[in-house]
Amino acid sequence: MAILKSSTSRRTASDYSAKTIQVLEGLEPVRKRPGMYIGSTDIGGLHETLREIIDNAVDEALAGFAKNIWISLNPDNSATVIDDGRGIPVDIMPQYKKSALEIVMTKLHAGGKFGGSAYKISGGLHGVGSSVVNALSEWMQVEVKRNGKIFRQEYQRGVPKTKVLEVKKSNGPFPNVSLGLKTGTIVTFLPDRKVFLTLEFDFDVIKRAIRERAYLVPSLYFHLFDLRGEKRELHYYFEGGITSLVSKLNDNKEPLHKPIFIKKQEKDVEIEVALQYNNGYSENVESYVNVINTVNGGTHLTGFRMALTRAINDYGKKIGSFKNDEDSITGDDTREGLTAVVFVKMPQDKIQFEGQTKGKLGNAEIQPLVQTIVKEGLSTYFEENPGEGRRILEKVYLAAKARLAAKAAKEAILRKGALEGSSLPGKLADCQEKDPAISELYIVEGDSAGGSAKQGRDRKFQAILPIGGKILNTERARLDKIIEHEELKNLIIALGMGIGESVRFDKLRYHRIIVMTDADVDGEHIETLILTFFYRHLPEVLKEGFLYIAQPPLYKIQIGKEILYAYSDEDKERIINEKSKQSTANRLQQKGNAEAVVGKRTAVSIQRYKGLGEMNPEQLWETTMNPQNRILKQVTIDDAEEADAVFTMLMGDEVPPRKHFIQSNAKMATLDI
Repeated sequence: MAILKSSTSRRTASDYSAKTIQVLEGLEPVRKRPGMYIGSTDIGGLHETLREIIDNAVDEALAGFAKNIWISLNPDNSATVIDDGRGIPVDIMPQYKKSALEIVMTKLHAGGKFGGSAYKISGGLHGVGSSVVNALSEWMQVEVKRNGKIFRQEYQRGVPKTKVLEVKKSNGPFPNVSLGLKTGTIVTFLPDRKVFLTLEFDFDVIKRAIRERAYLVPSLYFHLFDLRGEKRELHYYFEGGITSLVSKLNDNKEPLHKPIFIKKQEKDVEIEVALQYNNGYSENVESYVNVINTVNGGTHLTGFRMALTRAINDYGKKIGSFKNDEDSITGDDTREGLTAVVFVKMPQDKIQFEGQTKGKLGNAEIQPLVQTIVKEGLSTYFEENPGEGRRILEKVYLAAKARLAAKAAKEAILRKGALEGSSLPGKLADCQEKDPAISELYIVEGDSAGGSAKQGRDRKFQAILPIGGKILNTERARLDKIIEHEELKNLIIALGMGIGESVRFDKLRYHRIIVMTDADVDGEHIETLILTFFYRHLPEVLKEGFLYIAQPPLYKIQIGKEILYAYSDEDKERIINEKSKQSTANRLQQKGNAEAVVGKRTAVSIQRYKGLGEMNPEQLWETTMNPQNRILKQVTIDDAEEADAVFTMLMGDEVPPRKHFIQSNAKMATLDI
């Protein structure tokens, strides 16, 4: 493992006082336009409030002080965050004649992150996190433990209800934790129901955010407690930092070498990179700035990729694997089977994000910095580990051969006019509408169901593409094999956006792609194969929310002359019970109690659909394709790490993890015997 380190300076608790706090403006704009500060007022904005308070605690760890962070989701929908850092300063700020704690919690842009003396780096909302959350909370309470004393202040919608008072004991949800703190901060807040559409925190969302931060800040212990309903708790601690994260991302895959770790600081910017190749075909690269997940990449990711390509090419030429430029590999070749994390730590006031969502880093100076550090680190690694270097070289060389084979296969198809859109697949029944925003493509299992769908559809905006049975498992196939597979080739042509290095998302012909398979084991398998294809090779479709799964009915229920459809067993029981009660009530009303008891009951006929082909075109339209009645499930990626692990486990080459999953979940399976 190659490790490049440089020393960093640490500040003492005495340096963190009211003198380090600067103020820019008040809180008035926050309640008027909360979306400007936390993104939205839906469940996403709700979770942002808790992340901001958590990140303030993480900042104490990044500064070298906090070792533990406790998070509690409380029964009244409030949340508590505790850290054992230095504690927010409580001494008086002369220019305001108020405690620094009150200023930090009630003034926008007030905090130790401005001016650069208290925090070198941070992950919060440019230092406004605490005050913004306070302004958007029905109430908030902050307790600070410093110098052997406990100080407390309470707020209501950002306005102090009390002065900063010294108290004898904490009244937070973890008295034992509070008693054990020598120094630290305890923040409890209840989001304002007048601001947010929901007040219920999602345990899994918070869990993912905490796990992510635990990987980024090694040796920081996170303790998560859910005190609502069924009590739950989780603890995260990783000494390996992003190296541990890379190992986790490669679970159930066959790594080709131990993780490579590169770390170096240049002035006030620190770069960390961990990478490891596996025997798979997909790329999994995550990038961060401080503790912010830059989901759309940016200059740091660009610099990493350029360095990786250059370092591997240089090493190949040095040992004689590449004799000329024609043998050189491209950036796409280095991505096959690559798992990596790029982590940049830098002063908060120097970060430039593209857009309000912080999804992409825009600092131009970061690209050459990352490129230089990663290139030097990889070159050193290859020199010191020639065996692993050759293994990586063989991996990317095979990827290059596959790329050339895929290019040849694609060119052969292009010569036939297939992938250019000039000749759509014969199986495709296209729609009349040319606007992708209005157009729908149904991917239908089997020719029989495809025929019914073609007859029952609204041809103005609904296109139908039947696929014959189980398609290629693209988790285990390179691009050249995918292009040669007839069913997938038809799908790629129908979509119109290409595949691989030639993908052009703006050419996608349908903005609603609907997978419609039978409600049985085979249908679910086909559905999984299609999802694997999109997730691994056209992930933009999922990221934009264009992929859906149709929900055909499981039962046709006929009660007298009335026909109803049930989409689950629970739905079936509900319909029968409701109709039975309604029928009894009608008989009681029409015939009188005595006669109704012995009256003739209405016959109930129940048909279990085993496949889409059992429905005629009118039924298929009415139950599954009519926008007024149908049920569609939108496919999204909430947790990229978990999604990657699931696809690898279910569809990858490694059998033991899949066997363990089946054994663990067998009792949950509903078998149609």
